[in-house]
Amino acid sequence: MSNESKNLNQLGTVSVLEINEHDAGRLSFNTEKKSTSIRVEEAYHHDPDAIIERIKESGDMDDILAEDADFIVGKFYTIDVRTSLQVLQEAIEYFDSDVNFPEKVFKKLKLLVEGEESYGQGPVLYDLDLRLEAALIKFHSPYPEVRSVCSPVDDPNVPVETFRAYVIGLFWVAVGSFVNQMMGFRQPYFTLSAQVIQLLSVPCGQLAARIVPDISVFGIKLNPGPWTFKEQVFVTIITNVGAHGATFIYYAPTMRLKIFYGQEWMGYGFTVVMGLTCQFFGLGLAGVLRRWAIYPVKAVWPTILPILQLNRTLLVPEKKKNINGWTISKYKFFNLVLAGSFIYFFIPDYLFTALSTFNWPTWIAPTNKKLAYVMGSRIGMGFNPITTFDWSVINFSTPLILPFYTHANRYVGSVIASIVILIMVFTNYKYTAYIPPNTADVYDRYGKSYNVTRILKNGRLDIDLYKQYSPPYISAGNLLSQSVSYMVYTFGFVYVLLSEWKVFKEAIEGFMKNLKNRETSNYERYKDPVSVLMRQYPEVPDWWFLVVLALSFIIACIAMAAFPTTTPVWVIVVVLIASIVLIVPFIVLYSSTGYFLSMNMLGTILGGYLVPGNGLVCIFTRIFGFGVDDQSETFIGDQKLAHYAKLPPRAVFRAQIIAVFVQIFCSAGALEFLVTGLPNFCSYTQESRFVCTFAHSLYGESITLGVVGPHRTFDVLYPTLKYCFLIGALIALPCFYVRKFFSDQLRFFHPVLFLGGFIVYGSTYNISYYTPGLYTSFFFMYYIRQRYLAWWAKYNYIMSSALTAGVAFSGILIFLALQYKPKHLVWWGNEVSSAGVDGKMVATYRTVPEGGYFGLPEGSWS
Repeated sequence: MSNESKNLNQLGTVSVLEINEHDAGRLSFNTEKKSTSIRVEEAYHHDPDAIIERIKESGDMDDILAEDADFIVGKFYTIDVRTSLQVLQEAIEYFDSDVNFPEKVFKKLKLLVEGEESYGQGPVLYDLDLRLEAALIKFHSPYPEVRSVCSPVDDPNVPVETFRAYVIGLFWVAVGSFVNQMMGFRQPYFTLSAQVIQLLSVPCGQLAARIVPDISVFGIKLNPGPWTFKEQVFVTIITNVGAHGATFIYYAPTMRLKIFYGQEWMGYGFTVVMGLTCQFFGLGLAGVLRRWAIYPVKAVWPTILPILQLNRTLLVPEKKKNINGWTISKYKFFNLVLAGSFIYFFIPDYLFTALSTFNWPTWIAPTNKKLAYVMGSRIGMGFNPITTFDWSVINFSTPLILPFYTHANRYVGSVIASIVILIMVFTNYKYTAYIPPNTADVYDRYGKSYNVTRILKNGRLDIDLYKQYSPPYISAGNLLSQSVSYMVYTFGFVYVLLSEWKVFKEAIEGFMKNLKNRETSNYERYKDPVSVLMRQYPEVPDWWFLVVLALSFIIACIAMAAFPTTTPVWVIVVVLIASIVLIVPFIVLYSSTGYFLSMNMLGTILGGYLVPGNGLVCIFTRIFGFGVDDQSETFIGDQKLAHYAKLPPRAVFRAQIIAVFVQIFCSAGALEFLVTGLPNFCSYTQESRFVCTFAHSLYGESITLGVVGPHRTFDVLYPTLKYCFLIGALIALPCFYVRKFFSDQLRFFHPVLFLGGFIVYGSTYNISYYTPGLYTSFFFMYYIRQRYLAWWAKYNYIMSSALTAGVAFSGILIFLALQYKPKHLVWWGNEVSSAGVDGKMVATYRTVPEGGYFGLPEGSWS
């Protein structure tokens, strides 16, 4: 035994222990291999090496970063039994019903708290496991996915907010904003994701560290040394602003283009002003939401973990070790998968596009409507066991990032929804047999696309014209999607509020305390390891974010009044208040599950009620509802990323402010480029697939809920819709208590996620976009995660980033070289998927009757 081991108790650390590279990442043991009757306290003195070997072989630390293993084992030696029991008891209470907390570990904690006899592994193993589990929770994270990407230590002297980081970050936010805003109008869309921009920015930072002179200009050091991990995360946060796009820009085509509302006055200047106000309002709101979505340990944010993992892969040196038989480094693995994804994507995206939309069952009988409705990938429900060989489709549900239970809940919901939709069509419920089953478009009683200009006079609804023309009819998929959306608003609000009441209460108390005492740090109220480490950095005061909120609101009001928006300022105030109230429980849900609910259609309804007969008002109210919520989710996710990486909060605040300005000017430029330079932009016949799916959906909703109005839509056309709000609120309470009393049986059932599966319909999406993701998620996020945790912790997020990056690079190259000015490759493999009923997407189950129209009796719809 070494002298270092003999002095282990005095040192209180295991950094001196000689742990070889092969074992550094899996500090655990096999209980069947070693048996002893002495207590751990005695083992410390007699054979600490045996204790270390026991930890190495147990598997409890397979997901710990190799460089942090010594730290955790050191903490294991400093924690006593009494403290360990207290930590585990608090963890059981806090993480009860938390589906992200590993079920196997949760059961283990219960047995450990019950005592040595219940645990049944003997005194030594009981003490060891008790202290190890307590050390992981107290000094690191209870979640394996977080431990695999986040370090429990921090060095505050590492450079972060450097001049070179700003230059590189702002350059890529400009590129990312322009490209992503363009590609966001395409279906399927692909973008320069955060992972792709990371991959591009790393060599820029490393090159700057080599060639920039080591001098200072105006006190700013141009080259502080090697490019650091924290600088890279800082750049990632800047570029993420551009990677996610500007929400307002996606709404602009519906208002501006002639195929929709034709508001040609809405030019570049108005787009910039409204884009800035929406973004900054979202940023200010994100700061207020920190206590609900950043500081709580339950706020895992699965969507941002791959970003952190990729940064570590690209910049943090890695020790070579054997992980389930794999010795390849994460960096090499990333490059190989990236290259393969890049090359392969040429096949489904250009050479053999039927592999992307693999609606093979409909090829058997292309003209069979029922077959197309049931199994079709475009017009139908997508009941097809093999729907695609295209990663851009598989990744629609981010199967390598979100927890498997999220996919499973939503998938079951979407399957049930598709069955309901088919029943609605085949029984002609609400005349849905005369409309394609799954489309966002609105139809008139003649079976044609609804021409809103026929019922407008001076931009407002004319009742006489409306009586003469037609009420708006929507598809079965759209009707069901809207019904469940309304239900989810009230259900989700009540359910999440009940299940996370302690989090809400603590957050409100902290917010009020901080406003009264500005010197108080938010981190002082939280005792988790990351928050404790963050106490060394000055916090961003709440009033900073409140100032951003106030200025954004004032500018928005001025813009709405100065331009011919026809939208009263007081309407925006009402919608913003509703948006702020609803986003709190929804952001809590998103931070733990990766599924975000927002008041998209609810904003449209409010606009319809507040200013009847005006479709533009509905779009603006939706912008200040859903748009603001969506932007706040982006900003707060990046702030959580900074929290995990231990970046100074004020540096992150400055970076996000500056990045927004660059983003909006570039995003608005991308829209101008498409509107003025791309033929048939937003038309379903656009050759490069810039069909603007969202713009069509928004247009349809603004007609039914805006121009025609909620009164006529809810009371005359679809009266069941208005009761969905009440139904959602009423069933939330019993669902909460049923799940609470049957927590073990219903541990992985989440009713909000289940209902969310219904909302996928009402556009061109269906379960064909979820089925391949379900397979992928089950294999990697459940089977591999359960059986080969060490492999999953090392490679899973890297594989997701590499596949996505390869598709993005390849897709952009294909678009610029082969699709912007189309070079058609005509052969069976590129035509078969769009040749039949499913591909043409226009067939209805019934034809319009002989009288020339269907629906309500003449003149009864006003």
